[in-house]
Amino acid sequence: MTTTAIIMMIIAIVTVWGGLIAAIVNLARHPEVAESEPETLRVEL
Repeated sequence: MTTTAIIMMIIAIVTVWGGLIAAIVNLARHPEVAESEPETLRVEL
């Protein structure tokens, strides 16, 4: 592999894993509230 290909691979890996880590940290700091989900309709027969 050429130097350019290795640098581009490292940039791609950092972008993907960095985004995943950022998403996990964001969810850990601001968890989703169950109350914000829409209520399900119950049909009784």
